[in-house]
Amino acid sequence: MVPMNGSAPHSLSRPSKFEDRFRLYLDESGDHVFREVKEVSHRFLCLLGCWFRNPDYLKFHEALEALKSRFLPHHPDDPVVLHREDMLNARKAFKALRDPVMRAEWDEELLAVIAAAEFRVVGVVIDKLALRHAYGDSAAHPYHLGLGFMLQRYAGYLNHINRTGDVMAESRGEAEDRLLKESYTHVYERGVWTTPAHSFRAALTSCQLKLKGKAANISGLQLADLLGHPVKQWILRQQGFLEGDPPSFAQRLMGVVEEKLNRQLYTGRIEGYGTVFSRKNKKASLEALLRSPLRAIHLRLAD
Repeated sequence: MVPMNGSAPHSLSRPSKFEDRFRLYLDESGDHVFREVKEVSHRFLCLLGCWFRNPDYLKFHEALEALKSRFLPHHPDDPVVLHREDMLNARKAFKALRDPVMRAEWDEELLAVIAAAEFRVVGVVIDKLALRHAYGDSAAHPYHLGLGFMLQRYAGYLNHINRTGDVMAESRGEAEDRLLKESYTHVYERGVWTTPAHSFRAALTSCQLKLKGKAANISGLQLADLLGHPVKQWILRQQGFLEGDPPSFAQRLMGVVEEKLNRQLYTGRIEGYGTVFSRKNKKASLEALLRSPLRAIHLRLAD
């Protein structure tokens, strides 16, 4: 029986110590509005999530901070925050990577840190053009549609292994943060598609999404930022929307990350577990959103 006060029954039946809990870190690649959706660069939104068990996360955080300290000396009061575009373009805190030798060493060691870390990855790609063609102005907001798919997989994993966890995303502004929090709470309280609310309440330790700014130097959010674009491109190549090989570093990175993609626990299948490609909204999800207090979020960010 699921209590109606918003709390989940996990504390009664599941291990709840720090070392038993998980956290999912979220970031996006691509924009979430419907403008210019015919261009491939604007057509697809990817929501990238990676989750860690707490002790595994501490090891990853320590390794990433040690890597930054070796290559990018900085005052502890002004930490270097890993940002994919700054790193690739060797700008701001990453100017030292303009040296080819240092760049090669950095790339090698960064890949080694990621390869050694214990975590799982899920990439959800939403085709905004197909979504808009199918449902017009009634289409659900792509970000919130992606969050539903993401939480299904995270909660499903936690329920299968009888564990609990929470979710953290990067703060992006008052309006966006409020809408994302509402969407998360909606899934937690009401469920989504064929997954009932009690499945989310059993797995998730909080009815509220945690949000942190980039300056907070959250290693999990930095990893999600680094992986979002290459995972999206990898999925689009598999779906036939992109041709040619990715850049060298992205190719090497995906060689590491592919092993981290969430899989069906018995068959090892990735599609539908570690990757989701949604070309249109589910009718049930649309009807649920139209009946919910979230109906106003569909296109508000596109205005």
